[in-house]
Amino acid sequence: MKKLVINADDFGYCPERNRGIVESYLHGDVTTASLMANADAAEDAMKLATLHSVPLGLHLNLTEGRPVCNRLREGSSLVDGDGWFHGKLGVRKAAYSGGLDATEVRDEIEAQLRWFADRIGKPPTHIDGHNHVHVLPGVRDVFAAAAAAAGVRWVRLPVQNDLLKCDWVSEAQQDFFKEVEDDCREARQVFLQQGLRLTDSFVGLATMGADMSVQRLCNSLQAAYQSATRSPSGHVTCELMVHPGYPSMLGCGGCGQGPDDFSLSHDRRHEMTVLGDGRLKEFYKEEGIELCSFADL
Repeated sequence: MKKLVINADDFGYCPERNRGIVESYLHGDVTTASLMANADAAEDAMKLATLHSVPLGLHLNLTEGRPVCNRLREGSSLVDGDGWFHGKLGVRKAAYSGGLDATEVRDEIEAQLRWFADRIGKPPTHIDGHNHVHVLPGVRDVFAAAAAAAGVRWVRLPVQNDLLKCDWVSEAQQDFFKEVEDDCREARQVFLQQGLRLTDSFVGLATMGADMSVQRLCNSLQAAYQSATRSPSGHVTCELMVHPGYPSMLGCGGCGQGPDDFSLSHDRRHEMTVLGDGRLKEFYKEEGIELCSFADL
């Protein structure tokens, strides 16, 4: 009765990441992916997804690159003087200070949703936020309304219940994840009021890149299912956020500004190796965990 969605974020970021995500999907190591609308290799990602029938969601991006909505590329609250999004920390600062214009945020979210529907021919199966931007104040309300209006059913609530036990996570990262959790506490009711659906539990904050191991994944998944409340369907659902891929080529990929350090490193290749480990698949079998996509739920 345990359902697990293994979602690969950042699809479309670069050709190497696209290739890694598709390989992981074909090997049964991930079950779905989230596509970035303004990423350099988004068109390549869509072709691969169509060819291999990869279920797709939208990886809402308000932090990296340029807006999809052309009129917001100059002089809007979402961008700096050069027309780029403010970055992971910059957008958070703007959100907490009330510096984001709700109409501009709505217009960009709707533009990314239209971009997806125009190319894929249907709404995304789910939406999550690049750097968890979708749960921020000044974003979550218009995000929830736009997602519901577009026919999206599932959204991510990135709260990992066993995070405090993950002592390998740095203090700075713990502080960031605590901020995300506080934002999620406010966002949860906003999402539910719009009729959006959330998985019963979530794993992935503490197991990114080099921090991922078979044992850590098993421990966190066990904790997630034990703490979750069984849904009316009788199933307990969990989303595992992952970031597989091959290292980006220097100067290639990203969202117009080139790949970041995480993309250039071998950490994403490490995730591919762990997710394909036979011990992890044996764990799913022993625990009665059924892998699925959001489209299957």
